[in-house]
Amino acid sequence: MTAIGIDQPVEGRFDGREHRFPVRVYFEDTDLSGVVYHANYLRFMERARSDMLRLAGIDQRAAMEAGEGVYAVSEMAIRYRRPAKLDDALTIVSRLTQVRAAAVHIHQRVMRGPELLAEAEVVAALVAPDGRPRRQPAAWTAAYARLISKPEEQGD
Repeated sequence: MTAIGIDQPVEGRFDGREHRFPVRVYFEDTDLSGVVYHANYLRFMERARSDMLRLAGIDQRAAMEAGEGVYAVSEMAIRYRRPAKLDDALTIVSRLTQVRAAAVHIHQRVMRGPELLAEAEVVAALVAPDGRPRRQPAAWTAAYARLISKPEEQGD
């Protein structure tokens, strides 16, 4: 093993406009039958979204600490297609599909190799400390504009 990457947290990567985040299914993620408990897909997707934003240059922690606001999921529609199981190597594939003044739309897929296990449409809204929607910083929307998927890239 080389010195690069020793004791570093797992992080994803961009492949074009798609963000890819690896996840291993551990015992704690499953129910008694060894199948991933449905709510844990949400945890996998949240980690992938947070990693995607960080790699895109969005510093959520600095924004929160400066009192500028935080993202909150305001909408989510998820469809489970096939079960993930103990020890599966999964990839969470995320892509931005729309940017609005105070929100971003993200399509996410949970994949086991080429097999689609679950997919979700997520809307994350930037909210001020008082809980009201807040316009996203211009630097953030510029970063998103570079990553937004074009309609022809949004095939199933």
